[in-house]
Amino acid sequence: MKMLLLLAAAAGLRAETNVERGERVVREAIEALGGKSFLEMRDRVERGRVYSFYHERLRGLAVATIYVRYLTRGEPPDPHELYVRERQSFGKDKEDYAYLFDEQKGWEITFRGARPMPDPTVRRYRETTLRNVFYVLRQRIGEPGLVIESRGSDIVDNQPVEVVEIYDRDNNSVTVYFHHSTKLPIKQIFVRRDPATKERFEEITRFEKFRDVGGVQWPFNVQRVRNGEKIFEQFSESVAINRDLGDELFTLSADLKILPPAR
Repeated sequence: MKMLLLLAAAAGLRAETNVERGERVVREAIEALGGKSFLEMRDRVERGRVYSFYHERLRGLAVATIYVRYLTRGEPPDPHELYVRERQSFGKDKEDYAYLFDEQKGWEITFRGARPMPDPTVRRYRETTLRNVFYVLRQRIGEPGLVIESRGSDIVDNQPVEVVEIYDRDNNSVTVYFHHSTKLPIKQIFVRRDPATKERFEEITRFEKFRDVGGVQWPFNVQRVRNGEKIFEQFSESVAINRDLGDELFTLSADLKILPPAR
């Protein structure tokens, strides 16, 4: 009996494996983001200012409203399917133009009509979305072949973090840094390659200024860096969830002229 008790105590003290620790960190992150409220978030509206940069210099500024609708995912989720639609509308008082992404295609919408986006642009959007930590936690957990592994603790950007690598069965991965105290994701890194040129791009995204939005914690400041250069920053003035957004936001209207692809 004494030996059994000792064995049981030893088993209880067994150190977590990297997978067990990584999965625990992710569970804690989902709970910190809102738990059930986060996992059942149907749609989201973000309004604010977006900046684009080229060689660290401001290239563009726009007032934007970003509409996102989460789609019902397959069970188990298909790693090659995108279970979300997104519309990015630009203009202060009215929509001057917009970008629309569905599960397969992308469109640039202006008063002239809707023009299909180039394949590389759509491919980059899909790849970036599939490896966005919020999308992964909302739509990809439970996906066949998805592995979550801890890379230990560290200090990143002067903040204590838990480092977790998430990779799928195609070996596409994203490394996420979760704040040690808040459990929220504050940074992510992934590498992609241009399929034509094989050029390597390191994409870094930082998430700041989390606020409660209907029971969900959401970052109001997002910054993206590519190969060491800042390329994008978003400052949200308001974020709302579960607004029952209409289909008209995420589909092309029947009377909208379809323009030829850009040359």
